[in-house]
Amino acid sequence: METDPRHKEASPTVPITNHHMLPKENAPRTGWRAVVIGSLLIPINSLWMMHGSIWGAGFPTTVSLFYNVVFILFVLVGINLILQRWVRWASFSQSELLLIYGMLCVSSALAGLDMIQILIPLIAGAVRLATPENEWAQLFWQYIPDGLTVRSQEVLQAYDLGESNFYLPEFFQPWLKPALLWCVFLILLLWVMLCINVILRRQWTEVEKLSYPIIQLPLELSTPGFLRNHLLWIGFAIAGGMNILNGLNFLYPAVPSIGGKLYDLAPYFTEKPWNAMGWTPVALFPYAVGMAFFIPLDLSFSCWFFYLFWKFERIFASVLGLRGLPGFPYIDQQASGAYLGLFLIAIWASRHHLLRVFRAAVSGEKPSGEALSPRAAIIGLLGGIAALVFFSTHAGMSPWVAVLFFALYFALSTAITRMRAELGSPVHDLHFSGPDMLMTTAVNTRRFTPRDLTMLSFYWFFNRAYRSHPMPQQLEAFKLAERSRMHTKRLFWALVIAIVLGSVFAFWAYLDAAYRYGGKTGYAWQ
Repeated sequence: METDPRHKEASPTVPITNHHMLPKENAPRTGWRAVVIGSLLIPINSLWMMHGSIWGAGFPTTVSLFYNVVFILFVLVGINLILQRWVRWASFSQSELLLIYGMLCVSSALAGLDMIQILIPLIAGAVRLATPENEWAQLFWQYIPDGLTVRSQEVLQAYDLGESNFYLPEFFQPWLKPALLWCVFLILLLWVMLCINVILRRQWTEVEKLSYPIIQLPLELSTPGFLRNHLLWIGFAIAGGMNILNGLNFLYPAVPSIGGKLYDLAPYFTEKPWNAMGWTPVALFPYAVGMAFFIPLDLSFSCWFFYLFWKFERIFASVLGLRGLPGFPYIDQQASGAYLGLFLIAIWASRHHLLRVFRAAVSGEKPSGEALSPRAAIIGLLGGIAALVFFSTHAGMSPWVAVLFFALYFALSTAITRMRAELGSPVHDLHFSGPDMLMTTAVNTRRFTPRDLTMLSFYWFFNRAYRSHPMPQQLEAFKLAERSRMHTKRLFWALVIAIVLGSVFAFWAYLDAAYRYGGKTGYAWQ
């Protein structure tokens, strides 16, 4: 698990109280002005993301480093250079810029491809795609709580076809209740993640000193003078020039392209057993090359070795005649097992810290420099999970199914967060490998009621893939706070505001774009 001597766990006798925080009078300026600006940018960012996704113009949250937020930070840093030159008193400190960055990352994760951009098509598709042939109305409509979906075909037809006005009462009002309920659900979901991060933050950030490779670009970008680096602009020109050339190639195929394209090797292997390797893309992406410099060698090795090992499994299965087994070699199950194993290793490595947190919660200790006291964090965690289970059981899910589902989900979430903090994985896809797959694979589906299976299908929106997962974004914001000596408590409440506003404005932005240009009720495009 440990990849760097700096990551070794500190002695169990280290007290939980943070002695490294600067006194308040020496801390850099991070006023509520940054929270206000971040809050104002959230609806603009959400609208940009949703309109871009409807047009298929880009999905910035499919990689760990959200390029839409990096671009906004880049613009803010440019504005800040002007302010520092002419209106120095109004310029932003580094901690203010990074607080805005953290708020936008969390809100972007909510508005991302694997969150609300899947949830709303699910809400619409359950009714809109029902036909006499598929008998959806007879099969499962009665198991869907009325408040979680829109049932009016007229409203959904306007959503599906576009060229309508979402703000007409006959279109706007039917969406109010489902949007409110699902926003509450998302807020609870991210609140639990935030409490877990508060509990684990000090151990992973200050004791083990994990490297957090993903934060290096925004951290350096917010540093005064970074944009004056000539080497930066040379690299920027090379990467930007390649993208411009590839864009021209898309419009005018006679123009050559450089990198950025996928070349499939599968057509070159048509004979058995080699044709079992399936789709095997090869590509050159400049951003991936850049991020690879921050990735430890053991992760870099794992990326290509286990990819080739998976292809070998497929070919070897063809040699043995096992291709007929559904899902063989069970790559999704292997991926889930690996993440759960990573979760167990991470928790075991943090066991002494967790014990100290528990003792501090029992004694009522309030360590300095923490966003929440240990007692408040644990109560918030348990209360949030209880509220999620209540939501699920009220919607018809069996209590044991809801408890097991969220236990597995937050275990996977913690593993992804740990992996991002320690290794800086550029992506963490985990397609179709969430708790819904684990539970229905490990337990015969007859053990689940129709309402269980229906709600598991709805929860697919945040379990289909984990590319835009919010929990690593939250922990990385805490790390940025530590590096810029930001007030952790202020960041915590800024992230809470970002969660609430991000949920509401992502819903609004997607529906606004859908009623203008046509929504999506299928998933072949993803």
